Parts: sequence; C-alpha cells; structure tokens
Amino acid sequence: MTLQDSPGLPAPAPLPPRPGAEPPQRLTLATAVVALGGLLFGFDTGVISGALLFLKEDFGLTSFQEGTVISALLLGAAAGALGSGRPADRFGRRRVLIAVALTFTIGLVAAVAAHDFATMVAARLVLGLAVGGASTVVPLYLAEIAPPRLRGRLVTANQVLLTVGILVSYLVNLAYSGSGNWRAMFAVGLIPSVLMLVGTLCIPESPEWLRRRSGRDRAGGPAPNAGSLPLGDTAVRRALVIGVTLAAVQQFGGINSIIYYAPSIMSRAGLPATNSIQYSVFIGVVNVAMTVAAIPLIDRAGRRPLLLFSLAGMALSLATLGVTMSFPSGPSTNMIALLAMVTYVGSFAVGLGPVFWILAAELFPPGARARGAALCALVNWAANFVVGQLFLPVADAVGVSWVFWFFAAVASGALVFVVRKVPETKNRSLADIQLELRA
Repeated sequence: MTLQDSPGLPAPAPLPPRPGAEPPQRLTLATAVVALGGLLFGFDTGVISGALLFLKEDFGLTSFQEGTVISALLLGAAAGALGSGRPADRFGRRRVLIAVALTFTIGLVAAVAAHDFATMVAARLVLGLAVGGASTVVPLYLAEIAPPRLRGRLVTANQVLLTVGILVSYLVNLAYSGSGNWRAMFAVGLIPSVLMLVGTLCIPESPEWLRRRSGRDRAGGPAPNAGSLPLGDTAVRRALVIGVTLAAVQQFGGINSIIYYAPSIMSRAGLPATNSIQYSVFIGVVNVAMTVAAIPLIDRAGRRPLLLFSLAGMALSLATLGVTMSFPSGPSTNMIALLAMVTYVGSFAVGLGPVFWILAAELFPPGARARGAALCALVNWAANFVVGQLFLPVADAVGVSWVFWFFAAVASGALVFVVRKVPETKNRSLADIQLELRA
C-alpha cells in the first residue's frame, strides 16, 4: 500500500509553482507587506539617535549607559537572527514573519512605557529580537518569491524601506526635538508594526519552502535535495566565507557609527541638538536616494561592480573623515566632515548596503539557506553590537579620527576580498549559483 492509498491520510498537495509564478498583484502585495519589516528595522535602529539626546537627560545616563541603550537592540538582534533560521525552515517563512511583526509591536509599546534605564534596555532587547528576525527572514522570503530577473530589485526593496525607516525616524526625531518628547518618537513606529502584523496574515507562503516540504511529504520523509545540508558542505562553506566576511565589513566599515551617532558627533562639535538632528535628516535623505538609485543597477550593472565602487568610495570618505576630525572644530572642518559623511553614506547605500543582504539570500543552497542567512545576520549584528557599544568610549579614549582611520582600513581590505572571492550572481537562477560555488 502506498502512502497515497493509506486510509485516513490526505493525498499530498500538488507541487507549488516555482518562484516568480505568483500573479504580479500578489507579488507586489507580498513585497510591500514584508518589506515593512525593513522599514521597522531602519526605524528602530535610527530613532534612538535623536531620542538618546533627551533620554540621557531624563534618566541621567553615563556614556557607557548610552552605549548600552544603543547596543541592547543589537544584542537582541543577534539572538533574533540566530534564532530565526530553524523556525523559518520548520514552520515556514510566513509564520516567522507574523511573529516578527508581533514582536515589533510589543517592543515599541514597551519603549513608549519605559520609566528608567533598565526598562528601556529591556524594551530595546525585545525590539532587537524583531529586528534580527526581520534581517534574516525578510530578504530570504523576497529572494524565494522573486523570478531571477527581478530578485535583486525585490530584495533591494527591503533595503530601500530600511533606509526610508531610518529617514522617517530622523524626521520624527526632528519633529519632537523641540519638546524633547522621546516617547512620541518611539510611538510613531507602532503604525507600520500594526500594518505589518495585519498584512502578514494575508500573504502567501514562500514557494521554495512549500516545494521542499512537498518533497519531504511525497517521500514519506526527507527527500533528495529537500533535507538540510551540513554547514561543512562545499557550497555552504564557500557561501559562508563570503557572507560572514561581508557581514563583518558592513559594521566594521563604520556605517552604524554614522547612523547612530551622527547627531552626537555633530553635537560634540558644538552644534545645538536641533541642528545636529537636521544634519542627520540630510544624511538620511542621501541614504534613501542612493539606495533607490541602486535598484536598477543591482540587476543591470551587477553585484560585484557595485561592491567595488561602494567600498572604494567608503574608504576614501572615511580617510577624509579621519583627517578632518584630527583638526580643531570650526565652520570649514565641520562642513568637510559633513560632506565626507554624506559621500560615505551614499557610497555605502549604492553598494555594500543592499548587496550584502542580496548575496546572503542568494548564495546558500536550499537545504542551508535559512540557517546560512541566519548565521550571516548573526555575525552582522554581533559586529554591530561591538561597534555600537565601543564607538563612544573608544572615540573618547583615542580620538574619533583614529576610529575613522580604522574603518577606512577595513573598507580597503574588503575591496581586495571582493576582487578575489565574490562571484557575480545577477540574472542567474539560485541553482546556477550553487553550481559555480561547487565548481
């Protein structure tokens, strides 16, 4: 008797369509809803940059406690990234995305209600769990529902909304900077979190995940190529080397020192809090504009050229910042520093920012895709935690110029790594990418 003939057992469902077979309307809806996770990712990492200026006064925070409030989200994000891979494989991408949206909502409510340093840190940890889960599963889901010719653009849509989230957080900070109402700054984030929670209840499951599950069901157990691959597998190992290296470079290249601390850096240069936030808004606009510019280039110019251009621009801008910050503050040095920061953010946004997340979703074989993407995200958030926690204390100890020179050295080394190790993946199926990694 076959499994299909067994009494009381339903016949297996037909295989789902391959990625890209979804009607355009459903593909657009799913992309829009899931990419709200990217917007919340950006909002929750960016909103603290302005809120911190007022939190430290209300709660009497030391420099170390300021870093802890920043890095609590990053620590939670590392845990969320690590913990989202296996559930995404076992229960499906959609269910994990629903849990992520719910966690965003809970964390934002807790941040609004925080009454001291400890409760704010706890709220930021919860938000970090959601951010880490979103950073892993959102690009993964988008890569799996997209046809090859659109995969780069759809995954980049997540990065666009991430930068929009950062910009929105800066604008919200600016709107409430006069009153110093940091609770209202966090409360605005509840709007997209509730929309994401409702929307994820209506989107389809990833066709790739359904296909693997159907393969297991038809075989009465793990089917060939449907089960998990060990992380020591050749293709998985090579993908990990690329993904983990780029994950570390994203953070040790200094991007979140600018995102988190732009107002603090400008404030230390003698600017009032409101003016400092205005500068960060300008940086946020550049971040969004250059990420939008990357959308057609991702699938036209390719991943490698954008990475090379991006890292070269980052290294030059960071070196300029290092030189500028070594001179006394003044109108001319402040302007050069601002221009260097804008050039740096633009260089990052057009290349390394979106391309890392695309490669993390593209490079791994199906049997290790969720776990591999989760490990890359874990390294990204762990490095983010180190930078977020240590930037201000190290800048105080050795001078901010030395920190930027270190970031410039990291970007320069990454340039060499990309030339030697990173393959081009544009317009290629996920299966073709695996063949190259195994060659």
